[in-house]
Amino acid sequence: MSSPAEWYHSLPPISKAYGTACVFATAAYHLGLYRLPHIALIYEYVFYRFQVWRLVTNFFFLGPFSINFGIRLLMIARYGVQLEKGPFERRTADFLWMMIFGALVLLALSAIPFLWDPFLAVSLVFMLVYVWSREFPNAQINIYGLVQLKAFYLPWAMLALDVIFGSPLTADLLGIIAGHLYYFLTVLHPLASGKYILKTPAWVDKLVARRRIGAPVARPMSRGQPVSNTPQDSSSGVAFRGRSYRLGG
Repeated sequence: MSSPAEWYHSLPPISKAYGTACVFATAAYHLGLYRLPHIALIYEYVFYRFQVWRLVTNFFFLGPFSINFGIRLLMIARYGVQLEKGPFERRTADFLWMMIFGALVLLALSAIPFLWDPFLAVSLVFMLVYVWSREFPNAQINIYGLVQLKAFYLPWAMLALDVIFGSPLTADLLGIIAGHLYYFLTVLHPLASGKYILKTPAWVDKLVARRRIGAPVARPMSRGQPVSNTPQDSSSGVAFRGRSYRLGG
């Protein structure tokens, strides 16, 4: 069994960096190094006081140290890591672009008054969960040891739990919208039309290459294509397991 240090160093770069940043942000908050209003997404301060850092800092606060914080961090460690080691293996720039694109979509959605959220980190994590559920739709998920369901339904099951426990739904809904938009533009639309609308910008590729982050770019040739000889989903009769990626085992 590997040590915690070995496990940490084995994590892929983007998920590791984002999870670590979230831990440091919460630790700094508890140490009194900043106040939450100073990093919250408040558009009036962004546009009229030019406090543009708020467009970034709000994505790193998952809440104070608590059970909920731990659950969200585990989501990064599981779903983000599995994405980065699976469908996005050797495609660090693509994974980073997915995170950036998701953040931009969330910022745009949060500009709508009734969808505004001062901290969008939870929504960004939920976007990872949604994309993971589409990439591994037939994986079996056990929720609290009570219910077993296919991964495809995981975001909706978590949304239902929030309804049951009376938790706010805005963060989850924003994450679902951002995740579905990304998946539609990079997988579903190319699969249907053969045209790629959303591509990783060259500057992201150059950033990853210059900083030597992760592995060299190795994009699949048939991204967005269904995998042949995969078991059929009995609920839909469609054999599809995400983008050109087959879940082993």
